[in-house]
Amino acid sequence: MQNSVVLGLSGGVDSAVAATLLKEQGFAVTGLYLDIGLGGTGAADAAAVAQRLSIPFEVADIRADLEDQVCTPFAAAYQSGRTPLPCALCNPTVKFPALFRLADKIGARYVSTGHYANVENGVLKKGRPANDQSYMLARLTREQLQRVIFPLGNYEKTEVRQLAHSFGIPVADKPDSMEICFIPDGDYAAWLDRRGFSTRSGNFVDKEGKVLGRHKGVHHYTLGQGRGLGVSGPHRYFVTALRPATREVVLSDGSDLGKSTVFGSSPNWIGVEGLTEPLEVSVRLRHSRTQAEGILYPHENGVRIEMKAPARAPTPGQLAVFYLGDTVAGSAWIEGAL
Repeated sequence: MQNSVVLGLSGGVDSAVAATLLKEQGFAVTGLYLDIGLGGTGAADAAAVAQRLSIPFEVADIRADLEDQVCTPFAAAYQSGRTPLPCALCNPTVKFPALFRLADKIGARYVSTGHYANVENGVLKKGRPANDQSYMLARLTREQLQRVIFPLGNYEKTEVRQLAHSFGIPVADKPDSMEICFIPDGDYAAWLDRRGFSTRSGNFVDKEGKVLGRHKGVHHYTLGQGRGLGVSGPHRYFVTALRPATREVVLSDGSDLGKSTVFGSSPNWIGVEGLTEPLEVSVRLRHSRTQAEGILYPHENGVRIEMKAPARAPTPGQLAVFYLGDTVAGSAWIEGAL
């Protein structure tokens, strides 16, 4: 049915308002709660929202897919000295496919979530600046985006909470969940320890190899980190390189963290057909609103980004997202930088 949509109903305020807006726009909405096996009030809250809106509600167990597509790669990345981005992995491989499966089963044309972004003719665009989440969605394919609706793309979070109150939504004041969904306490190092994926302790060294102290394991650190190192010296120290093979964490004064050339792999082109010649774009190299100007060049099976000003600590495992104005041109996984 062309006006039917399956909405990821999480039990939070964003998806609840998205459901209400979709229903007001004339869509036949089915809510789907994605169960990752951690319990809590999410499923009950989502069911309460569905009941209040008189919409069908289902629960999908996604634990196996999450483990295979997200949790295992997440652990492997930290073991290899990378800093993974699990939400960007999950969206195209677990979350949205689960929504599509139910949509196909019931004959719904569209799927939806409470993300703050926009889609126009299958092209991903930014949401309002204060809450834009296009960065985390930039691995969705053009094929997937053809069937996606983001009802909150033209709202800010403060406006969504106001709408929730005006709609009488029971979770209007429910706090936001900011952590990795499968690590609700935010302690990813302890999560890795529990799963036997932690790395052994080793040495903090400077660029010349001089030992500066001992560290807790490479998985506790990321490029550019300056806190929690426990190393004193003539200046403040920052992580400038991770060497899992020798269990070394390289520290410096931070002056070498700026990089002008960034290499990316597995590009996902959304707003352009591909990259056959240099392309000037704005670039986000981490999950923040900070953008910088750069030029994209084809490079082997990926992309080379020449930054117009050095970028601080581009980090392997994170995502480089390319923008043309408000349009997401594409993205690539960061592999290294010079």
